[in-house]
Amino acid sequence: MKLVSFIGVAAPKSMPTLPVIIRFAAPLLIGGLLGAALGYFGQCTSGTCPLTSTWWRGALYGASLGLFIAMSGRSS
Repeated sequence: MKLVSFIGVAAPKSMPTLPVIIRFAAPLLIGGLLGAALGYFGQCTSGTCPLTSTWWRGALYGASLGLFIAMSGRSS
């Protein structure tokens, strides 16, 4: 029997398992939170510092760094 989603496209046979989702979501979230905290509390006065000029830019840098670290880790 073929699985069909609500828009008529076949659903994938294997969905990502919870440990795989946690493996990528947790470092992304933790990195984003740490980057946002660094951007918020460590703001430079001139606004020219790329990492700490705004809290959301720090969050983007931190989340991308967390994702890169998660992707470079060993797969089990």
